[in-house]
Amino acid sequence: MTNILLTGGAGYIGSVLTSYLLENEYNVTIIDNHMYDQFSLGHLIPNKKLKVIVDDVRNEGTMTKLISKNDIIIPLAAYVGAPLCSKDPVGANSVNKESIKFLLSKVSNQQFIIMPTTNSAYGDGQGNIYCDESTPLKPISKYAVDKVEVEKLLMEREKSVSFRLATVFGVSPRMRLDLLVNDFVNRALNDKFIILFEGNFKRNYIHVSDVARSFIYALENEIKFSGEIFNIGLSEANLSKIELCEEIKKQIPEFYFKNAEVGKDPDQRNYIVSNKKIETFGFFPKVTISKGISELIKCLPCLSHKKHGNI
Repeated sequence: MTNILLTGGAGYIGSVLTSYLLENEYNVTIIDNHMYDQFSLGHLIPNKKLKVIVDDVRNEGTMTKLISKNDIIIPLAAYVGAPLCSKDPVGANSVNKESIKFLLSKVSNQQFIIMPTTNSAYGDGQGNIYCDESTPLKPISKYAVDKVEVEKLLMEREKSVSFRLATVFGVSPRMRLDLLVNDFVNRALNDKFIILFEGNFKRNYIHVSDVARSFIYALENEIKFSGEIFNIGLSEANLSKIELCEEIKKQIPEFYFKNAEVGKDPDQRNYIVSNKKIETFGFFPKVTISKGISELIKCLPCLSHKKHGNI
């Protein structure tokens, strides 16, 4: 049976992906330092195919041993998002860049790597032109800059896949409320209003369960996927912040939002993304923005904002 090393497996995406991997009968080893004191894998602990190691991906001794024992590596461990990387640039550099460089120096040519990068590398976009995998990258944040650098190194080897993820949303055992859709729904429920800055700025979105499904699909189609870069997003969800608020208001009618006439959003991402390539390879997301908003409305009253984020 195939052995998979999943770094950051207790995180927002990792805790969902772990469930999918175990359901598909993979042997899964997770290394995660639980930097947010999360207990997101508790429901999976009884599964005999799961091994959890509480350690840091920067521990080169531990990583050397783990890399040698696994057929497939999915490196999710990261300082995710521009705010966290700005808050701790040294930590971000050591995890997002140096730990990946070390991993790539230790893998064999027979091992398969599926690595999430980010479509935020398209930066402030190309006007109304869809950004595809051949579009020149213009990363704005340190997070995106580092992801672009490690993607270049990753794609120097044949048995590698890079997934440029759209902005992820939805419910996870390790919940994050600092992601845009999750944040806006949370504000709509609790504050009842949002003042938007540059509300016309667009970006693409993808549900966390569809991200997990995309990894499973790549595992099942390793030969076809090797050596490829894919945008992973929901094609119908290239939305401006105003359009996203309109979708939320359909389910929370009392929600009020207004676009500010002056002021700038510190996050200057603004782009439309084409997901046609991954669709031609046979993968299609299932969860719509509307369905994701609905599940968030059900989930969020159970949570405290202070305990669910990356900053």
